[in-house]
Amino acid sequence: MNDVNLVEIARRFERKQAETVVALATESAPLADGWMVFGGVGSYVNKSCGYGHGREVTGAELDALVEFFSSRGVEPKAEISPFVPVTLLHALAERGFVLREFETVLYRPLRDVEALRKLGQGAPPELVIKRVDPSDDAAVRTFAEVSGSGFVPEGEKMSDLFLSLGMKGARTPGTDAFVAWLDGVPVGAGGCESSEGLTTLFGTSVLPAYRRRGIQQALIAARLARGVERGSDLAAIMSAPGIPTERNAMRLGFLMAYCRAVLVKHGAGLAPSP
Repeated sequence: MNDVNLVEIARRFERKQAETVVALATESAPLADGWMVFGGVGSYVNKSCGYGHGREVTGAELDALVEFFSSRGVEPKAEISPFVPVTLLHALAERGFVLREFETVLYRPLRDVEALRKLGQGAPPELVIKRVDPSDDAAVRTFAEVSGSGFVPEGEKMSDLFLSLGMKGARTPGTDAFVAWLDGVPVGAGGCESSEGLTTLFGTSVLPAYRRRGIQQALIAARLARGVERGSDLAAIMSAPGIPTERNAMRLGFLMAYCRAVLVKHGAGLAPSP
């Protein structure tokens, strides 16, 4: 697709990431053209993101980033796209930030509605995917438990903080939460958020006993269809490199947009964040 502008996709996605975590956070503050966000020790929303695309980030602002997180007892974290200025990377390195991991961002145009309807047809015919009513506490809790199950070690109990964030996310305006049911059992779940023509997919998990049956692909397809209903022209999904989420997304027509870097600054007494 010669008309694809990956820099613009990054601008849209990174801005959306920042807006999403701000909505989930207990504390936040602007950072240049992005945000720094805190949701409690051990929260996955503890991060800074969305900056480096609209204007230069000053040294004073990066010092404020370090202070924002350090003063709250957690490691400062910066999530950036490869399209930020190299000077920003140098400035972060000078302040002791090191690379922790990479995350891939994939995109898919939502122009061909007919093709979207054919996605996910490899799932069991008896599979039912239901959109969650955000006013139904039990349904929202089921979504959060199943959606989050793939992000905690198997056999471990999900923390109350993680569960509460999942429930809060399902009720955020613009968000749709879906649960996949098979024979009356909730076997998978995933959410999406749509605004400004972009639908981002997040929080997809399938219970171990039901994997490799096309359920994750069916959940992706359901959310793409919802994105079209909400007027989006583009869908995006973020994944760790090489995991099933990335592979399933690519099977359904997603393409690699870019790889983002997660940088952290270690320090004595500072707790790491997921």
